[in-house]
Amino acid sequence: MPRYAQLVIGPAGSGKSTYCSTMVQHSQAFNRSVQVVNLDPAAEHFDYPVMADIRELIQVDDVMEDDSLRFGPNGGLVFCMEYFANNFDWLEESLGHVEDDYILFDCPGQIELYTHLPVMKQLVEQLQQWEFRVCGVFLVDSQFMVESFKFISGVMAALSAMVSLEIPQVNIMTKMDLLSPKAKKEIEKYLDPDMYSMMEDNSDTIRSTKFKKLTKAICGLIDDYSMVRFLPFDRTDEEGINIVLQHIDFSIQYGEDLEFKEPKEVDEEAANLNYDEIFQDKVSS
Repeated sequence: MPRYAQLVIGPAGSGKSTYCSTMVQHSQAFNRSVQVVNLDPAAEHFDYPVMADIRELIQVDDVMEDDSLRFGPNGGLVFCMEYFANNFDWLEESLGHVEDDYILFDCPGQIELYTHLPVMKQLVEQLQQWEFRVCGVFLVDSQFMVESFKFISGVMAALSAMVSLEIPQVNIMTKMDLLSPKAKKEIEKYLDPDMYSMMEDNSDTIRSTKFKKLTKAICGLIDDYSMVRFLPFDRTDEEGINIVLQHIDFSIQYGEDLEFKEPKEVDEEAANLNYDEIFQDKVSS
């Protein structure tokens, strides 16, 4: 039987560890087994149990303190990940060979690992050899995405990771619970954006003709091919968490022999109410 994996990636501070913790708690409430592997050699704290921790293999602090290497924080982290790529046998031994595993890989926040360095691509290929169905979960801080040009930057980072890793990818805006009511209304247009309209709204701020043409080309790529869309993630909203998990499960066909259903739409208010009642009943029982 296949095994399943979420590769939780994204910039530093985007909420990857919080996402993993939330998913573990959500799954436990429904008696669903989800494990977490920490792949961040610079991690200091996380509030979930891990089945494997890369810091048992190598740590950034040890690399930085090595006088023969003399790496800084960024160079040290890249060195750690390259060392990890040469020691996948450690990961294989840590994961074991349990069928029907569902594992979240909490990855480092250095964006170059997902754009032009080969380490994460090598990890994906190795997991696939071990019969894992892998989905990339790209997180972006919603507080960063409330302006058009910052949004385009986030979209390009997500697209770059998607092209580099060549796996199904679900893109998520995290920390929605930290937004003000005004910011939440503002960010709705970025979840399923009309890129051309967005560009027209900001055309007066672009003075350079070349930059305007480049921005138009990028918007066209995103809009015409529907390459990147985002799901909102509010850790206090159980229905929203369930919708995100449904999209990811659907992309890797988790439980396909259980007559898997396509994800529900986000705006099903009636379903939200019913789900909340069911969830409260399960928690109270």
